[in-house]
Amino acid sequence: MTHLDPPGGHGRPAVPSATGAAALARCVSVEPAKFAAAHWGHTPLLSRAAELPDPPGFTDLFSPADADELLSRRGLRTPFLRIAKDGQLVPAARWTGGGGAGAEIGDQVLDERVLEQYAGGATLVLQGLHRLWPPLVDFARDLGLALGQPLQVNAYLTPAGNQGFATHYDTHDVFVLQVDGRKHWRIHPPLLPDPLEKQTWGGRADEVSATAQGPAALDVVLAPGDALYLPRGWLHSAQAQEASSLHLTVGIRALTRYALVEELLALAAEDRRLRASLPFGTDVADPDAIEPELTETVEALRDWLLRADPAAVAARLRQRAWPAARPAPIRPLAQANALATLDADTRLALRPGLRWQLVPHGPDTVALRLFDRTITLPADCGPAVRALLTGAVTRVGDLPGLPDDADRITLARRLLREAVVVPT
Repeated sequence: MTHLDPPGGHGRPAVPSATGAAALARCVSVEPAKFAAAHWGHTPLLSRAAELPDPPGFTDLFSPADADELLSRRGLRTPFLRIAKDGQLVPAARWTGGGGAGAEIGDQVLDERVLEQYAGGATLVLQGLHRLWPPLVDFARDLGLALGQPLQVNAYLTPAGNQGFATHYDTHDVFVLQVDGRKHWRIHPPLLPDPLEKQTWGGRADEVSATAQGPAALDVVLAPGDALYLPRGWLHSAQAQEASSLHLTVGIRALTRYALVEELLALAAEDRRLRASLPFGTDVADPDAIEPELTETVEALRDWLLRADPAAVAARLRQRAWPAARPAPIRPLAQANALATLDADTRLALRPGLRWQLVPHGPDTVALRLFDRTITLPADCGPAVRALLTGAVTRVGDLPGLPDDADRITLARRLLREAVVVPT
């Protein structure tokens, strides 16, 4: 199938390259090419505040005052908060309840109970801030575009001298951004390089604990404005120092080659040889009985894999990856008002961070694939849609390829209603 994507397409959102580059530059003290070659997925990188761009620090993204705002005045609910103490999660029933008249839902965060836990040495973990806090919504989108991966952002607030979690490893890469206070990090090489999401550290707790007793590969105190990159699998623990600590953890949910394997196996169900039943009476516990069936299955799988269609695999990966990285929020009321007042002089731009593909769809239509649906449009709309997909601000009356302003307004109204474009 021939793609109609404009330059930079194939599902990549159209954004100024400087936007993502600036977000990445806040996290690493080396050039992107060097980071990709020497550190991404391989080794940690410590970046001191003095090595990162001005203005220093991360309080513009999230601060202790912002955390207090969320914990006290925003009706926060689980699972957007976790609380940990002595390496264990504190049951939510100890710090949640109803919010009073008109807000009786029982899983709301209670500020007085949070105070009790935090003052007693517990670590607060604010989760999903890339969906809750506007500066982090924008930062996560921009950084995700630079990396080509979906992100999540959590904040960790730890009282002085305390440690929320024992030594462990994550199954995703992280950037640690120290916002406030100082935190002592001890980092050890992986026991299991590049662990998958289902290969959590809990199944290797004894090995992790034993390794943590040995010399660290990196033993460092992060101060405000410092950043640390950790590939998945690297063991780490962190303890607040003489004052309370706040840091952001940006988790990078990168797809792996194993994801390709999973999608290939899902598609392999199309092969009749691989759907065949084992012979009648086969003793599945007997290796000698299984051996000829295994040989036949491996041969059939190899034959099928040699015929695997990259387009089919890419379509399945798109369905997995695109919904994990939401585009920029829209303002429903402002968007609806723009629909009501739309005319030829209205200026529109592509919704930032939107992933898309524009492909032929039959003889007279084109299909615009989005992260959650596919929009079918007349083929005559193709040039106008492509103009908007470049990301440039475009006046409705200047959309190319359509005969008159009435058709341009009809198309613009459709794309506004579908949240493909936003008014500027």
